[in-house]
Formats: sequence, C-alpha cells, structure tokens
Amino acid sequence: MKAAQVRGLTEDQRTDELIKLKKEQFNLRFQAASGQLENTARVRQIRRDIARIKTIARQGASGVSATAVKPKPAPKPKAEPKPKAEAKPKAGAKPKTKSAKAKTKAKAKASKS
Repeated sequence: MKAAQVRGLTEDQRTDELIKLKKEQFNLRFQAASGQLENTARVRQIRRDIARIKTIARQGASGVSATAVKPKPAPKPKAEPKPKAEAKPKAGAKPKTKSAKAKTKAKAKASKS
C-alpha cells in the first residue's frame, strides 16, 4: 500500500485497514513458527504498511503535513586548502643517507660475496 493511498482514506478506513493488517501479521507469525510460511517477504510488507498507516494517522492528528519539510540550507563554500610546509630537519638529527630498501639490497650483496 502506497502512502498516497493511505492519505486518501478516511480515519475510519485507516483504522479498519490497520486492524486487518494486524490480524494478517498475527497469522503470518503463526505460519512462520510452524514452517508453513511460503512468502517470507509478506511479513516485511505488512510490518511496513502498519508503520505507514500509524505514521500518517499521527501526522493527521498533529496537523503536520507531508510537504511541510524544512528546506536544506545552502552548502557553505569550501575554503582552499593551505599548502603544506616542507619538513624541516630536527636539531641534532642525523641526515638520512639510504632508504630501507637500499640497505637491504646492500646487505644481500655483501652476504653473497
């Protein structure tokens, strides 16, 4: 059942539909428990239809319409990222001479000789 169809119903019709769906949900639960349930997707449909009817009924009671949604604010312009500063060597740190890969290659050559 679509939300537009539910909105087209009167309050009494919504109540009757809700009772009918709850009875069907009860029967489906018993079928599932006894292993006789053929269409397992129907359980999900019923659960969502019940929620849809309750939601629309609550909206009608509180006077909230489905179209009264707050508009989203305009997105803020993104600031340009700052350029990264070059890494400065720490005071007293030794300068790097060889990479780890180069060191392993040098050790491998030395062990062959």
